[in-house]
Amino acid sequence: MASKKIFTILFVADVVGDSGMAVFERLLRPLQEKEKADFTVVNGENLNKGKGIRENLANHLLQMNVDIITSGNHIWDRKESVAVLRSNLLVLRPVNYPYGNPGHGSAVLEAKDGTKVGVINAQGRTFMIPIDDPFRVVNEEVKKISRETKIIFIDIHAEATAEKIAFGRYMDGKVSAVIGTHTHVQTADERVLPRGTAYITDAGMTGSADSVIGMKTEIAIHRFLYGTPRQYEVASENLKLNGVVIRINRESGKAETIERIQKP
Repeated sequence: MASKKIFTILFVADVVGDSGMAVFERLLRPLQEKEKADFTVVNGENLNKGKGIRENLANHLLQMNVDIITSGNHIWDRKESVAVLRSNLLVLRPVNYPYGNPGHGSAVLEAKDGTKVGVINAQGRTFMIPIDDPFRVVNEEVKKISRETKIIFIDIHAEATAEKIAFGRYMDGKVSAVIGTHTHVQTADERVLPRGTAYITDAGMTGSADSVIGMKTEIAIHRFLYGTPRQYEVASENLKLNGVVIRINRESGKAETIERIQKP
């Protein structure tokens, strides 16, 4: 294991479609080098034309020095995703989906320097589907993982800001980081909570900033104006990478800093 005191996790927010992948490919390696990232987590639930993930896309991310892929509710929107969840332990789905669903919601991995890192993917319930309680399910998962490592990262994929903030406060001191995803709009509330957990309500997205949360603006407006369905298409203008960098004390597992990333 490395002797340095700080362990650095880079999280890249929801990568949306081919355009999101394009900016991700261009910026990931320089960002990893600049931040001296020890471990990289990427939310990939929107890679497959905005919804879901395919095996080749998951493998491409992992070959690019990504350690693990998290997701959310859209992982179920395309059947190709289910095959990925069954075959690839490095692609997570939210841990609080009912028992019997394919895939896994958590993992303990070794970084390149031998440091063990726990990663948990969870999903909120407010304004979403009524799955199992993320507070109780994740709390039990943290108890198991903490037997192996003090460095624990959570991607909480949820709609309501209040639910994510409450979840972060509930987990404060139990894990190293609680990072919100799903709404694709980066919030300006990054902080280290009183007991040492890094938190942000939403890390944003990686894709087109000139869009409606990654999708072509005119199609989204049409749906709001007329209330009739039109198939969403991924936008490709003004691409940006969003995410956070978290620096964690190796011995205590407490976060020391969290910094937002927004790279054009």
